[in-house]
Amino acid sequence: MTADFLDTPVAASRASRVARNVALAIGAVSVAALATVWYFQLFLDFKPCPLCLEQRYAYYAAIPLAALLAFAAARGAPAWLLTVGLALLALGNAGLGAYHAGVEWKFWAGPTDCSGPVLDLGKAGSLLEQLDKVKVVRCDEVQWRFLGLSFAGYNVLLSLGLAALAGWGIARIRR
Repeated sequence: MTADFLDTPVAASRASRVARNVALAIGAVSVAALATVWYFQLFLDFKPCPLCLEQRYAYYAAIPLAALLAFAAARGAPAWLLTVGLALLALGNAGLGAYHAGVEWKFWAGPTDCSGPVLDLGKAGSLLEQLDKVKVVRCDEVQWRFLGLSFAGYNVLLSLGLAALAGWGIARIRR
C-alpha cells in the first residue's frame, strides 16, 4: 500500500483506533504491573533490590507515553512513531529483566552495589551496629519464585509481550 492510503478517512480512523487501543492496553498492563509489585512490597513485605527498582522505570515511563499516544491517536495524529517508542521501551526493559534473571541464576555477576562481596566492617565501631539494623537486598538472591521464575523472569515475559503488542499495533497502523 502507498502512503496515500493512510490519508483516507477510513484508514486514518482505523489506524487511530488501533493506536489508541494498543496504547490503552499497554498503559493498563503497566499500571497492573506496578500495582502488583507495590502490593508485594507494601503488604507482603518484599524488599526490591536496585535492579528490581530499575526495571520499574520502563513502566513508569510507559504510562504517560501510552496516555500521550492514546490522546494523539484520538486526535488523528500519526501515532505509529510513539508506538515504536513504547516497543523500544518494552524491549529495553526485557533486556534489563533478562540481565537481572541471569544474575539471580548466577550466570554472570551483577552490579557490585547489590551483588558484590560484603566487606568486613569489624573495625568501624558503632557503624557496624548501625549497619546490622539495615537489611541489604541483594540482586543475586531471589525472594520469590513461582513456576521457576522470579519477578525478573516474569518481567522479561511481560515486557516481551508488551513489545509484541506494540509491534502488532505498528504493523496494523502502517498497513
